[in-house]
Amino acid sequence: MDIILVENIDGLGNIGDQVSVKPGYARNYLVPKKLAVVANSRNVKELEHQKRQLERKAQKVMQASELIKSRIEALSCEFALRAGEEGKLFGSVTTMELANKLVEAGIEVDRKKIQLAEPIKNLGEYEVPVKLPGGVVATLKVAVIASEE
Repeated sequence: MDIILVENIDGLGNIGDQVSVKPGYARNYLVPKKLAVVANSRNVKELEHQKRQLERKAQKVMQASELIKSRIEALSCEFALRAGEEGKLFGSVTTMELANKLVEAGIEVDRKKIQLAEPIKNLGEYEVPVKLPGGVVATLKVAVIASEE
């Protein structure tokens, strides 16, 4: 019996997959629990329509992310912080500060999307990856310099 999955099911498939299972499994478990629908012509056409809509939406998200990526990569964040003799900072630069600098530049990015493994604790120049929707990754240039205090 052919069915279209409505939920991800381990060992069977992902949402939108059309799979063939035994009739009893589909009739007694998958369909009553609303994990799948029968793959008749109406449901198959509806699935194809939804896939086309999702592709268009994904393409729009990708274009918007590419635009944001170009704005982020054109930006350079500079932090002037107090540091010790060996270039070690008194404090650190975290994703919160990076997100605030991006907001000041007019770019709204969730700070959890800034891929900083650990806070920056030394002087120097860094490149920090920022994950954007649609699988786009932008690189933010960060410069940490010693302040004149």
